[in-house]
Amino acid sequence: MDPIGRLMGLRYKSHPWHGIDIGREAPVLLTAFIEMVPTDTVKYEIDKVTGYLKIDRPQKYSNVVPALYGFVPQTFSAARVAEYCMEKSGRKDIKGDGDPIDICVLTEKEISHGNIIVRARPIGGFRMIDKDESDDKIIAILNNDTVYGHITDVSELPGLVVDRLKHYFLTYKDLPGMESNVIITHTFGKEEAHEIIRRSMEDYHHKFDSLERALSSV
Repeated sequence: MDPIGRLMGLRYKSHPWHGIDIGREAPVLLTAFIEMVPTDTVKYEIDKVTGYLKIDRPQKYSNVVPALYGFVPQTFSAARVAEYCMEKSGRKDIKGDGDPIDICVLTEKEISHGNIIVRARPIGGFRMIDKDESDDKIIAILNNDTVYGHITDVSELPGLVVDRLKHYFLTYKDLPGMESNVIITHTFGKEEAHEIIRRSMEDYHHKFDSLERALSSV
């Protein structure tokens, strides 16, 4: 990092979405920002303007996220991600949800809080559609994890682990008296996860190209 970059890093906190580098080896190995851990009973998410964690809502029911949960920095779900979702799902009315790509990171370690960054290896995910928006969920392994570290594709995970993740995402938005519009059309493997991340990186650069130019001129 150049001297100005080091000085900025000492004085200011990087915005988790825009200021954290996804990593040179992405999408094979990448940096993920973790918002929530399995012990959280409140749903936290990044405030897009300030970059700080905010309380989105208390969980209505007893289900908790069964993995570290957050997003992939410098990704964006827009036209390229939506196009891939339509290609794979057969739907014609899908658009990107306008958020960074969500990621679940599996580890045998007990992590006590979110607001951290981890190195993770994507191994697959769920093709989730919320109304008419693509809301893909990437499944990844904490890099060098003792228990999960040998797994290279979602097909190698125990079925119970996949079912728990799927159940969480199909129910975490449920509200009494309201019908859910969330569906999961597919569970996909490593190659499709990598393609979604690549497309989301392209969508990000298309959306925030002016921001990138401004930062590079500092």
